[in-house]
Order: sequence, then C-alpha cells, then structure tokens
Amino acid sequence: MPKVRIVFDRVRLEEKMLEEKAVELGHDTKMIDAKITNVSTESKRSDFDFGDVVLERCVSYFRGLHFTACLEFLGVPVFNKFEVANNCGNKMITSLLLKKHNVPTPKTYFSFSSESAVEVLDKEGYPLVIKPIIGSWGRGVVLLKDRDTADAIIEVRELNDGPLDRIYYLQEAVKRPPRDIRAIAVGDQVIAAMYRTSSGGFKTNIALGGEPVPCEITKELEDICMKASEAVGGGILGIDIMEDEKRGLVVHEVNNTVEFKGLAKVAKRNIPREMIEYAVRSAVK
Repeated sequence: MPKVRIVFDRVRLEEKMLEEKAVELGHDTKMIDAKITNVSTESKRSDFDFGDVVLERCVSYFRGLHFTACLEFLGVPVFNKFEVANNCGNKMITSLLLKKHNVPTPKTYFSFSSESAVEVLDKEGYPLVIKPIIGSWGRGVVLLKDRDTADAIIEVRELNDGPLDRIYYLQEAVKRPPRDIRAIAVGDQVIAAMYRTSSGGFKTNIALGGEPVPCEITKELEDICMKASEAVGGGILGIDIMEDEKRGLVVHEVNNTVEFKGLAKVAKRNIPREMIEYAVRSAVK
C-alpha cells in the first residue's frame, strides 16, 4: 500500500480526520510537522520519510506554499501542487484566472495605491467589498458602504503599510440570498456541497458562525466548479460560489487547503476518504 504523509503546522479536526481515514484504508500514515522540518539545496528525497504522496495541510498559507516548493524540489508528489497553491492563495491571481477561463465571477478591480483605489470607488459607487489579496476565514473583508468607511479602512492600511496592503482588491457587492455555496472538487468530481448561511452580517464563513445546510449538486453547479478547478490547475479544492440575482452562479474564491469539518456534517460522501484515495491514485499513476 502507498505511504501517505500529511504535512501540518497546526492539527485541526480536518487533519485528524484525514489521518484516521488513511490508517483505516490501510496506508502507512504519518503526520509531519512543517515547523520542525529542515530542507536544503543539498537535500535528497532519501533524507526524509515523505512516503509516496503528501497532503499539504498547513494553516499558514506562506508556510505551506514554500514547503510545497521544497517537496517538489525533492520530487515528492504533493497535493496540491505549488502552481495550484499559488493560484488559489492570491485572490487577485484567482480572479484573473477565473475571468481568463470564462468562469462567471464578480466584477473585480485592482488598484496599486490608495489614491487609485479611491478613484475606483468614486467612479463605480458604493457599496464595494474590499478584501486582502491573501487571507482566509473572512478576515479583513469589509463591505464599503460609503466614503467614510472607505477612508477609515484605507487609513488603517496606510498606517500598516505592509507589502500586501498596497494592493487594493475591490469587488462588486453581489445581490444574492443571505448565503453562499461551498463545494469541494476532488479531481474531476464535485464530491460535496453546502449552503453557508449568514450569521447576521454579509459574511457566510463557517469559521465566523455560518451554518452548513445541504446543497444539491446540480449539473449547473458541477459544471461551474469543474471550470473553476481547471482554471487554477485542478486537484483538491474548495470552491466558493454566490447566487447572483441576475447572472446565476458566480465563483468568487477557490481554496487550496480546504477546510471541510462543516461540510462533513451534511455531506453524503466521505470527504477525507475521497481526498486520500484521489491523492494516492494520482501519485501512483
């Protein structure tokens, strides 16, 4: 049986579920802490016990991305691949790829200074949603309802002056029901989907209290998820979709290291099993 390794930097319920399922399936399974693993330009695959395939599950996007680069340098099959992780981890790159591949997605503006961001806001009008180009769990996502709110958020960014604060990602506020859809695509299949209902605000993240509700995987949902997966490079992905009043389904985000504890409560298929089997199947081709 192929040897399965799960790379982590913090063990969440998802990593425990993946480990348990890999063991249950009969795989030699080990957890590897990225924080205490050292790799150099002189390293060889034989120096480590990375098994036959690695599932990269770091909470830290940058740590996981760079660890993936090291794994690929060593010739270790890893999911997801560096290119996919890079495409999904940066919302600007994701949006550009979705649009390039004709995947319906909200209208999004990119500015590279506070002055040009204000110009976009003044020209397009309110509300618009501002998001950090890298981040998860809805952190830093703010609905800009008016100029005063925009000025306050921009002032905070100017004070922080981090390299990513200088890139402004402004997205239309989609007119939709108080929910969105999270689907999980594994390879060429959509294995599970749920509605995430709002807990009061406009955010629907499970991490912020959004409630999971089963969602039927229709042909329309499956098609848009597969197109989004292909746009970023495929693999094991979480795809976030909104139901626009006029346009129908639009993809606003694709997640590389997808969390699934909420969806696992309502899914008909076993999510960790599907992930493990896909990774093993792909690695031993």
